[in-house]
Amino acid sequence: MMNIVYDSESYCGLESSDYHGYEVVNKHAGCGTCLKGDATKKCRTPIFQVINEDASVERIDEFLADFGGSINFPVVIH
Repeated sequence: MMNIVYDSESYCGLESSDYHGYEVVNKHAGCGTCLKGDATKKCRTPIFQVINEDASVERIDEFLADFGGSINFPVVIH
């Protein structure tokens, strides 16, 4: 089961209870990436720090843009 945890004009963040991970989709590029296991743990702390500092859409999108080359798998069916 996928739950939308973040949605802006540029990005969508989904949480999967099935594989205990996250998916980040760059809507403009039509690409995404999945974070599972250790990758999820490494990204969880920084994203919560960003949210606690400034939870604006602009700041969160800026943070997600820093993933850069990591968000590179084409989204074909979603």
